[in-house]
Amino acid sequence: MQFDRNKLKTVILHVCKTCPPDRLGAVKFHKILYFLDMLRYIEAGQSVTGCTYSKRPFGPTSDQLLRTLKDMARDGEISERQVDYHGFIKREYLGLKEPEMFRLNDEERALLDDVMHFVCLENSARTISELSHNRPWEMVEFGEQISYRSAFMLIPSQVSQEAFDTVEQGASEIAAAQSANDTVAPVAFAAFRSRVLAELGQG
Repeated sequence: MQFDRNKLKTVILHVCKTCPPDRLGAVKFHKILYFLDMLRYIEAGQSVTGCTYSKRPFGPTSDQLLRTLKDMARDGEISERQVDYHGFIKREYLGLKEPEMFRLNDEERALLDDVMHFVCLENSARTISELSHNRPWEMVEFGEQISYRSAFMLIPSQVSQEAFDTVEQGASEIAAAQSANDTVAPVAFAAFRSRVLAELGQG
């Protein structure tokens, strides 16, 4: 994956502007990025930000997030504050600059909004950390990177054999396209996602 710092900054600013500060901390920031990039990889064969992710005790974490947050705070693009959270120190973030949303296409923006709602509003830092302790996280040792190809394992396991066959076929198509330095048509990925979702609905 090619890391795109400008897209990461856009995602950060949009998250800061959209999520209530008391519902957004460093843990949730990592999880928003992880699910955003992995779900986008399933759909389109490439991530949104190109961040890499490593296994940590509280789930997958972005290797680029904290440095980028620090740089943006230094440059006056965001503000960071520490608050007491049940006896622990929690970092909260506020956006001070408008995000450059033109850097994200319509599908990326829609997915980002869905992921933000799920992580920020439907989960606490504890529950989203527990949800991120999934098969891709379990497969590697602490500190090791989590492969993007493992994103296909995020799909729930209690589905039909046809769903697994569809996921495996999709992974093979992505791998073949990447090996050939080719671009897979977005229409193919839309159809792939539709087939998987249909199977999940029947599972």
